[in-house]
Amino acid sequence: MNKVKKMTLNQSIGYILAICGIIGFFAAFILTVEKIELIKNPSYVPSCSISPLLSCGSVMKTPEASVFGFANSLIGVMGFTVVATIGMAIIAGAKFKRWFWLGLQVGTIFGIGFVHWLIYQSVFDIGKLCPYCIVVWSVMIPIFVYTTLYNLRFGNITVPAKLKSVNAFAQRHHGDIVIVWYLIIIGIILNHFWFYWKTLL
Repeated sequence: MNKVKKMTLNQSIGYILAICGIIGFFAAFILTVEKIELIKNPSYVPSCSISPLLSCGSVMKTPEASVFGFANSLIGVMGFTVVATIGMAIIAGAKFKRWFWLGLQVGTIFGIGFVHWLIYQSVFDIGKLCPYCIVVWSVMIPIFVYTTLYNLRFGNITVPAKLKSVNAFAQRHHGDIVIVWYLIIIGIILNHFWFYWKTLL
Protein backbone atom coordinates (compact mmCIF):
# COMPACT_ATOMS: atom_id res chain seq x y z
CA MET A 1 0.00 0.00 0.00
CA ASN A 2 2.75 2.45 0.96
CA LYS A 3 4.66 1.55 -2.18
CA VAL A 4 1.58 2.23 -4.34
CA LYS A 5 0.98 5.54 -2.53
CA LYS A 6 4.60 6.56 -3.00
CA MET A 7 4.46 5.69 -6.70
CA THR A 8 1.30 7.80 -7.11
CA LEU A 9 2.84 10.79 -5.37
CA ASN A 10 6.02 10.37 -7.38
CA GLN A 11 4.02 10.48 -10.62
CA SER A 12 2.06 13.53 -9.39
CA ILE A 13 5.21 15.59 -8.88
CA GLY A 14 6.25 14.51 -12.37
CA TYR A 15 3.08 15.91 -13.94
CA ILE A 16 3.32 19.13 -11.92
CA LEU A 17 6.93 19.72 -12.95
CA ALA A 18 6.29 18.79 -16.58
CA ILE A 19 3.17 20.92 -17.05
CA CYS A 20 4.42 23.96 -15.14
CA GLY A 21 7.84 23.65 -16.75
CA ILE A 22 6.38 23.60 -20.27
CA ILE A 23 4.10 26.58 -19.58
CA GLY A 24 6.97 28.50 -17.99
CA PHE A 25 9.27 27.66 -20.89
CA PHE A 26 6.88 29.01 -23.51
CA ALA A 27 6.25 32.21 -21.52
CA ALA A 28 10.01 32.77 -21.08
CA PHE A 29 10.70 31.89 -24.73
CA ILE A 30 8.13 34.39 -26.00
CA LEU A 31 9.60 37.03 -23.70
CA THR A 32 13.05 36.31 -25.15
CA VAL A 33 11.80 36.63 -28.72
CA GLU A 34 10.03 39.89 -27.86
CA LYS A 35 13.20 41.20 -26.18
CA ILE A 36 15.25 40.43 -29.30
CA GLU A 37 12.70 42.25 -31.47
CA LEU A 38 12.83 45.23 -29.13
CA ILE A 39 16.63 45.32 -29.32
CA LYS A 40 16.51 45.24 -33.12
CA ASN A 41 13.80 47.89 -33.26
CA PRO A 42 13.40 50.22 -30.23
CA SER A 43 10.00 51.34 -31.54
CA TYR A 44 8.70 47.75 -31.67
CA VAL A 45 5.56 47.17 -29.59
CA PRO A 46 5.59 43.70 -27.96
CA SER A 47 2.45 41.57 -28.22
CA CYS A 48 2.06 41.71 -24.44
CA SER A 49 1.98 45.51 -24.28
CA ILE A 50 -1.80 45.86 -24.20
CA SER A 51 -2.47 48.80 -21.88
CA PRO A 52 -0.69 51.54 -19.88
CA LEU A 53 -0.39 49.10 -16.96
CA LEU A 54 -0.03 45.75 -18.73
CA SER A 55 3.07 46.56 -20.74
CA CYS A 56 5.93 44.10 -21.30
CA GLY A 57 7.80 46.61 -23.42
CA SER A 58 8.08 49.08 -20.56
CA VAL A 59 9.33 46.36 -18.21
CA MET A 60 11.85 44.98 -20.72
CA LYS A 61 13.59 48.35 -21.00
CA THR A 62 14.37 48.55 -17.28
CA PRO A 63 17.66 47.46 -15.63
CA GLU A 64 15.69 44.96 -13.55
CA ALA A 65 14.89 43.02 -16.74
CA SER A 66 18.58 42.17 -17.20
CA VAL A 67 19.88 41.74 -13.65
CA PHE A 68 22.84 39.53 -14.63
CA GLY A 69 23.74 41.41 -17.80
CA PHE A 70 21.39 39.46 -20.07
CA ALA A 71 17.62 39.10 -20.35
CA ASN A 72 16.07 37.47 -17.29
CA SER A 73 13.90 35.42 -19.63
CA LEU A 74 16.97 33.42 -20.69
CA ILE A 75 17.20 32.11 -17.12
CA GLY A 76 13.59 31.03 -17.45
CA VAL A 77 14.18 29.30 -20.78
CA MET A 78 17.03 27.27 -19.32
CA GLY A 79 15.47 26.66 -15.92
CA PHE A 80 12.02 25.64 -17.12
CA THR A 81 13.55 23.35 -19.74
CA VAL A 82 15.33 21.50 -16.94
CA VAL A 83 12.18 21.37 -14.79
CA ALA A 84 10.01 20.09 -17.65
CA THR A 85 12.61 17.45 -18.58
CA ILE A 86 12.81 16.22 -14.99
CA GLY A 87 9.02 16.04 -14.82
CA MET A 88 8.74 14.01 -18.03
CA ALA A 89 11.54 11.72 -16.88
CA ILE A 90 9.66 11.03 -13.63
CA ILE A 91 6.45 10.31 -15.56
CA ALA A 92 8.44 7.84 -17.68
CA GLY A 93 9.59 6.07 -14.51
CA ALA A 94 12.94 7.67 -13.74
CA LYS A 95 14.17 7.66 -10.14
CA PHE A 96 16.57 10.24 -8.77
CA LYS A 97 18.97 10.20 -5.84
CA ARG A 98 18.62 12.43 -2.80
CA TRP A 99 21.40 14.75 -3.98
CA PHE A 100 19.53 15.32 -7.22
CA TRP A 101 16.34 16.32 -5.40
CA LEU A 102 18.33 18.63 -3.14
CA GLY A 103 19.85 20.24 -6.23
CA LEU A 104 16.37 20.78 -7.64
CA GLN A 105 15.33 22.23 -4.29
CA VAL A 106 18.17 24.75 -4.41
CA GLY A 107 17.10 25.71 -7.92
CA THR A 108 13.48 26.22 -6.91
CA ILE A 109 14.53 28.32 -3.90
CA PHE A 110 16.53 30.57 -6.22
CA GLY A 111 13.61 30.66 -8.65
CA ILE A 112 10.94 31.55 -6.09
CA GLY A 113 13.18 34.15 -4.47
CA PHE A 114 14.07 35.74 -7.82
CA VAL A 115 10.43 35.74 -8.94
CA HIS A 116 9.28 37.51 -5.79
CA TRP A 117 12.04 40.08 -6.12
CA LEU A 118 10.80 40.71 -9.66
CA ILE A 119 7.20 40.96 -8.43
CA TYR A 120 8.26 43.61 -5.92
CA GLN A 121 10.25 45.52 -8.54
CA SER A 122 7.44 45.31 -11.07
CA VAL A 123 4.70 46.45 -8.69
CA PHE A 124 6.45 48.99 -6.45
CA ASP A 125 9.39 50.34 -8.48
CA ILE A 126 8.60 49.95 -12.18
CA GLY A 127 4.85 50.35 -11.81
CA LYS A 128 4.07 48.12 -14.79
CA LEU A 129 2.95 44.52 -15.16
CA CYS A 130 4.20 42.10 -17.81
CA PRO A 131 1.54 39.47 -18.70
CA TYR A 132 4.08 36.84 -19.72
CA CYS A 133 6.05 37.52 -16.54
CA ILE A 134 2.86 36.91 -14.55
CA VAL A 135 2.60 33.49 -16.21
CA VAL A 136 6.15 32.75 -15.07
CA TRP A 137 5.33 33.90 -11.52
CA SER A 138 2.23 31.70 -11.52
CA VAL A 139 3.99 28.45 -12.45
CA MET A 140 7.00 29.05 -10.21
CA ILE A 141 4.85 28.92 -7.08
CA PRO A 142 3.53 25.33 -7.53
CA ILE A 143 6.96 24.18 -8.73
CA PHE A 144 8.49 25.43 -5.48
CA VAL A 145 5.67 24.29 -3.19
CA TYR A 146 5.37 20.75 -4.52
CA THR A 147 9.10 20.16 -4.88
CA THR A 148 9.52 21.23 -1.25
CA LEU A 149 6.61 19.10 -0.02
CA TYR A 150 7.91 16.10 -1.98
CA ASN A 151 11.37 16.44 -0.45
CA LEU A 152 9.90 16.80 3.02
CA ARG A 153 7.56 13.83 2.64
CA PHE A 154 10.18 11.41 1.33
CA GLY A 155 12.96 12.44 3.68
CA ASN A 156 15.19 14.27 1.24
CA ILE A 157 14.92 17.20 3.64
CA THR A 158 14.98 16.33 7.33
CA VAL A 159 12.22 17.94 9.38
CA PRO A 160 13.08 18.97 12.98
CA ALA A 161 10.71 17.43 15.52
CA LYS A 162 9.20 20.79 16.46
CA LEU A 163 8.26 21.45 12.81
CA LYS A 164 6.66 18.08 12.06
CA SER A 165 3.19 19.40 12.78
CA VAL A 166 3.80 22.28 10.36
CA ASN A 167 4.96 19.81 7.71
CA ALA A 168 1.91 17.61 8.32
CA PHE A 169 -0.38 20.61 7.94
CA ALA A 170 1.33 21.67 4.70
CA GLN A 171 1.11 18.12 3.30
CA ARG A 172 -2.65 18.07 3.95
CA HIS A 173 -3.41 21.59 2.75
CA HIS A 174 -0.99 21.98 -0.15
CA GLY A 175 -3.70 23.18 -2.53
CA ASP A 176 -4.88 25.80 -0.04
CA ILE A 177 -1.30 27.06 0.37
CA VAL A 178 -0.93 27.61 -3.37
CA ILE A 179 -4.33 29.32 -3.63
CA VAL A 180 -3.68 31.62 -0.66
CA TRP A 181 -0.26 32.47 -2.11
CA TYR A 182 -1.93 33.48 -5.38
CA LEU A 183 -4.60 35.49 -3.56
CA ILE A 184 -2.00 37.45 -1.58
CA ILE A 185 -0.17 38.45 -4.77
CA ILE A 186 -3.44 39.29 -6.55
CA GLY A 187 -4.52 41.34 -3.54
CA ILE A 188 -1.27 43.31 -3.55
CA ILE A 189 -1.60 44.01 -7.28
CA LEU A 190 -5.27 45.02 -7.01
CA ASN A 191 -4.61 47.29 -4.06
CA HIS A 192 -1.50 48.97 -5.45
CA PHE A 193 -2.98 49.61 -8.89
CA TRP A 194 -6.55 50.26 -7.79
CA PHE A 195 -6.37 53.72 -9.36
CA TYR A 196 -6.15 51.95 -12.73
CA TRP A 197 -8.56 49.06 -12.12
CA LYS A 198 -11.37 51.39 -11.02
CA THR A 199 -11.24 53.14 -14.39
CA LEU A 200 -12.23 49.83 -16.00
CA LEU A 201 -15.33 49.41 -13.83
